[in-house]
Amino acid sequence: MKKFLSGNEAVARGLFEAGVQVGSAYPGTPSTEIFETLNQYEGIYHEWAPNEKVALEVAYGASIAGVRSVAAMKHVGLNVAADPMFTAAYNGVGRGFVIISADDPGMHSSQNEQDNRHYARAAKIPMFEPADSQDALDMMREAYDVSEMYDIPVLYRMTTRVCHARCLVTENDPLTPEPLAYTRNAKKYIAAPAHAVVHRMELEEKVQKLAAYSETCRFNKMDIRGNEIGVVTAGGASLIAREVFPEDTSFLTLGFTWPLPLKLIREFAKQVETLYVVEELDPFMEDQIKAAGIECIGKDVIPRMYELNPTILKEALTGEPTPLKTVEAKVVPRPPVLCPGCPHRGFFYTLSSRKDTIIAADIGCYTLGGLAPLSAIDTVVCMGAGFTVAMGMAKAFEKTGDKKTVFGVMGDSTFFHSGITGAIEILYNKGNVIPVVLDNSTTSMTGQQDNPGTGYTLMGQIADVISIEAMFGAIGYKKVFTVDPQDLKAMKQTIDEAIACEERCAIVVRRPCVLIKRIQHEQALCRVDRDLCRSCRRCLSVGCPAIFFVDGKSMIDPNLCVGCTVCLQVCPFDAIVKE
Repeated sequence: MKKFLSGNEAVARGLFEAGVQVGSAYPGTPSTEIFETLNQYEGIYHEWAPNEKVALEVAYGASIAGVRSVAAMKHVGLNVAADPMFTAAYNGVGRGFVIISADDPGMHSSQNEQDNRHYARAAKIPMFEPADSQDALDMMREAYDVSEMYDIPVLYRMTTRVCHARCLVTENDPLTPEPLAYTRNAKKYIAAPAHAVVHRMELEEKVQKLAAYSETCRFNKMDIRGNEIGVVTAGGASLIAREVFPEDTSFLTLGFTWPLPLKLIREFAKQVETLYVVEELDPFMEDQIKAAGIECIGKDVIPRMYELNPTILKEALTGEPTPLKTVEAKVVPRPPVLCPGCPHRGFFYTLSSRKDTIIAADIGCYTLGGLAPLSAIDTVVCMGAGFTVAMGMAKAFEKTGDKKTVFGVMGDSTFFHSGITGAIEILYNKGNVIPVVLDNSTTSMTGQQDNPGTGYTLMGQIADVISIEAMFGAIGYKKVFTVDPQDLKAMKQTIDEAIACEERCAIVVRRPCVLIKRIQHEQALCRVDRDLCRSCRRCLSVGCPAIFFVDGKSMIDPNLCVGCTVCLQVCPFDAIVKE
């Protein structure tokens, strides 16, 4: 049966067909839809974990207990999960264990575009790289076979284009692998130094065996069409290369990319006059091929930054710009902005008017609080760093004598992900920091996924709600303020009280995201009485995309407004009314 599937949907189907029974993940573009699609398939327990390290450890535990398992995350999430991954490579697996890393060349929705292929080499674990949706499905079965055959985790590297592009896919009947009966094996699974020394030698032996497997892997395909030009390529870059190079170009398309099949590459190179290596981001394959003494052309002409496309690759190879057709169109630049009615707006508006505060923020929708006109944020580094970077800044200000108040800011999902340890750090090491959790009752940036504070699991089960206030209190914060950010007066009062508070305090800014479907929001709108509008433009300072000016006076788009009233509270002339 054929279906039109995205790469993420095909991965989910591949997990089902491979007989996976337990999966754990943390949502993050471009990987999120994999686990959301698993809801279609019965028999697979799947969950959103608090963070990627937890996800990988849960999935690894399931493998040890005897069932096929998977952990999935975006590329930066693997940084969080790297600790258990390296140890799992030493210990080996029970049933098959696959780690999905969805990389983001071009940084479509990420703070960097790191090349996670290096993780396979560093951890010494095998790696598959699908080029399209059919590959994404077919390689998954093979990945589990390899994991079990060589007693090792497998890294499954996707990229944004492969995750989200669609093609026709042929589905197969699912496998039903028998669970392994669990037996205690201390030497295998207890990562004590004495055991690790033995595992280290065993891992090198596995790598040698995997290198031999790579030479005959059915997903490493040689296509000889001519003897003048040959291309070694992998993943989504292989489709781009086939579109750009002449028809008589020969291709060696690799689906299993670590260890590299160097004998196969050498054999291929002997059959062509000029060898190119086409890959996105770092010269991962190229460096290894050159180190093996095989001449090739790669990153000396092909960019090592950003996502490739046919135009970029063609210009890199020819050195000539591609003629483009000019289309007359009036396109208005639209930078990302907080949604109309976003609960984060009231918090950032309140702090943006103060000149005596610093905000170290985090990864999420609230990152947009750093853009004009709010311009309230000073730093964004990575998930969980909102509290800890704030701590470092506060300690530096103690040394320099700067009297600014430092706020560490993150969302509810990020707090559960990696914010709790930062909150402990602030309290334990006496940081002059006010930690703030912007609780909008969802993991909003990645598409409204649930988290430990929402009361629901990924599989739709009702769950215990983890109280952020109770967690702050349990850590030792003496005063925890809870405030609705759309009540600007209350928001300002809370900020003032927190700054003046002599006890260790924290703030929970709580209002649900307006996009949460299961929550019924008030169907009221704000409207401008243009006779009362004085054109002061104060309403524009809240940064709401529903507000604009016509003929020198304010207007509110009724198709965008959700009636949050932040603009109404800001207007000094009562020109905005709610109806």
